[in-house]
Amino acid sequence: MTSHKRLIAGSIVGLALAALALLMVRTGTYGLTLFVALPVALGALAAWVVKAKTAAKAVAAGMAANLIASLGFLAFGLEGAICIAMALPLALPLGALGGWLLYSANHKRVLAGGTAMLALLPLGVGTLGFDRMAKPDIFEVQSSIEIAAPPERVWKNVITFSELPPPTEWYFKTGIAYPMRARIVGSGPGAIRYCEFSTGPFVEPIQVWDEPHLLRFSVTQNPPPLNEWSPYSKIMPRHLHGYLVSKQGQFLLTPLPNGHTLLEGTTWYQHGLWPETYWTVWSQAIIHRIHMRVLNHIKHLSESKGY
Repeated sequence: MTSHKRLIAGSIVGLALAALALLMVRTGTYGLTLFVALPVALGALAAWVVKAKTAAKAVAAGMAANLIASLGFLAFGLEGAICIAMALPLALPLGALGGWLLYSANHKRVLAGGTAMLALLPLGVGTLGFDRMAKPDIFEVQSSIEIAAPPERVWKNVITFSELPPPTEWYFKTGIAYPMRARIVGSGPGAIRYCEFSTGPFVEPIQVWDEPHLLRFSVTQNPPPLNEWSPYSKIMPRHLHGYLVSKQGQFLLTPLPNGHTLLEGTTWYQHGLWPETYWTVWSQAIIHRIHMRVLNHIKHLSESKGY
């Protein structure tokens, strides 16, 4: 096949892959097809189009194709910079894998020419089936801090706390939602706690009120997990609503022999993104840092001399 015909055929297949990716994003199917099968297929396609003569060139072509495709999502307002940055550590190696698989198949004469890409079809079919059936797991994040104050004093700052200072941490300045204040309406089981974030409030009906030891609550309303960076004024990808979802939380206060309190904050959540292992690394890290912003503020309030 001539280079010209190869480019035309590659463009047609590339448009088909782009249409499938757009469909996944528009329908909110953030699964293995979008994050695994398509990057591998795109990497293989790129290596085939450029007719890579070495494994290194095939790998580079696969990575470059996925980088360009990812930046295209940003350019057309389909995604924001934060989520693209999170996805690239997954997409680039998979693109490299796709390029290498195509080169390896051709080099070993297992499959000839463009037919080598057909070997990737079972991957796409399998991931589509998985995406239709998969149900998100519930994950747990627990963070703790020691506070130089008795549980009775700490408790008062757990159920409600004053305005937090503006964040200094770089990651909260990227647009990731951060806690600002908390208030409570009522007391005891059935009271409603409102934890105000930079993107909106978490609404938390109290389930267990064991003063001053345990405050456990469900979560009936979640704000968006972040404000996306984009060349456009405001974009709202589907994954900002109903994907990273807090289901339940609690604060556990344990008295220590030295008169201090061990304060543990726990969140149970779902994220609805696959591969779960990869995206859980991001979600665990983000939620832990949110926890520590709250726990450190409670510590500061509880240890304050003017308390």
